[in-house]
Amino acid sequence: MASAFQPTLFWHDYETFGVSPAKDRPSQFAGIRTDLDLNIIGEPENFYCKQSTDYLPSPEAILVTGITPQLANQKGMAETEFMGRINSIFTQPNTCVVGYNSLRFDDEVSRYGFYRNFIDPYAREWQNGNSRWDIIDLVRACYAFRPKGINWPLKEDGSPSFRLEELTKANGLSHEQAHDAMSDVYATISMAKLIKEKQPKLYEYYFGLRNKKKVAELIQGDFMQPLVHVSSKISAANGCVTLIAPIAPHPTNKNSMLCVNLAMDLTPLITLSVEEIVQRMYTPRSELAPDELPIPLKQIHLNKCPFIGTPKLLTEQVAERHQFDMEFARSQYKLFKQHPELREKLQAVFEVNDHPAATDPDLMLYSGGFFSHADKGKMEMIRNTKPENLAALQLDFEDERLGQMFFRYRARNYPETLNHDESLIWREFCQQRLSDADYVINLENLLEETSENEHKQKLLKALCLYLQSL
Repeated sequence: MASAFQPTLFWHDYETFGVSPAKDRPSQFAGIRTDLDLNIIGEPENFYCKQSTDYLPSPEAILVTGITPQLANQKGMAETEFMGRINSIFTQPNTCVVGYNSLRFDDEVSRYGFYRNFIDPYAREWQNGNSRWDIIDLVRACYAFRPKGINWPLKEDGSPSFRLEELTKANGLSHEQAHDAMSDVYATISMAKLIKEKQPKLYEYYFGLRNKKKVAELIQGDFMQPLVHVSSKISAANGCVTLIAPIAPHPTNKNSMLCVNLAMDLTPLITLSVEEIVQRMYTPRSELAPDELPIPLKQIHLNKCPFIGTPKLLTEQVAERHQFDMEFARSQYKLFKQHPELREKLQAVFEVNDHPAATDPDLMLYSGGFFSHADKGKMEMIRNTKPENLAALQLDFEDERLGQMFFRYRARNYPETLNHDESLIWREFCQQRLSDADYVINLENLLEETSENEHKQKLLKALCLYLQSL
């Protein structure tokens, strides 16, 4: 029973061979468990993931982490075992899994890794009293509203830096090796301890927002009333803070609420058609004409620990510090209330889906929909079958993704289970995946650019040797 386990936090970090959680692969996982007072109560976890022969590791990632594919393959385990071990850690009842920028990155690495290896990508986030959290927006909120007691490193342009290694350095916290997963985990805990000590109320308030029901209550309690919101999408020069007004639930995603950003001019929402709004939303700001205003919309994801709160947090003093124009925001809110038709219009905007649908099963975690109960049973059967018996499984999947995924799962994790014909098909698939002229040009350029740096040359030459072995 879940109640037998005390609530704990599991702090974690991935290193990966690229910046895309969907397309790239993990190289290292590290983490440690603490109680809710941030005292370490478990042994550190630190392990590596072997790479499959259909994947090109990013040279830039190797230069950042220092982890070569050879190191990952020598020290690591097959991805199915790697992700299975992580899932068993995450699914201990009453565990809140937490990191630094983990909601946008590490959690996506977990989801895609679980998905590729027939593990439920979402169950560990909510079953058995479990949850997930991320302290990067806590750090941003601390800077925005309660900056005292913490040193804030600044970039050259005078705006704050929220890079973990710069924050730990500015505050004299130990961070021995940035971009080593274990070192980053300890640094994240140190940062959390500092905020918990200096601003305990803010810490507890935001810890509560990992519960999407609490977030929904805040939004729906006094619907369409302004709320303070802290987000990476708001300029750090403005303290990452703005005022939003919720307007309508997302038409297809029940965990998302559509809001208007009251710091921006609402005119385009009122004057443009649905089609024009959609087109402008997906046009980079740098490409907008001088007379084209950006679209003042914001999605709040209830299940991604958004920092929202009462407008009282945005005092005159805070607004002045972050150059937030309260009068303008009030005028936009007044305009907003005069246009109730915006609700239906904005829902229509999000019903338009112009993005080309993914056709590669590896990338179809979100676009492919949820798996049926019957298919989930077959996926569990795959995970419980010994490698040598996988080829004999007769699985009639309902979801068209799963046949191809099962073949790739065997080829990546247990290539010895493929017969002669399957091996030929896999080799051809790998050749297609590895044929990337841009990748080769980029690697050659990096070798030239780093010719004076012995350490970087060593890493890149190791990558070249690895590529020759594929």
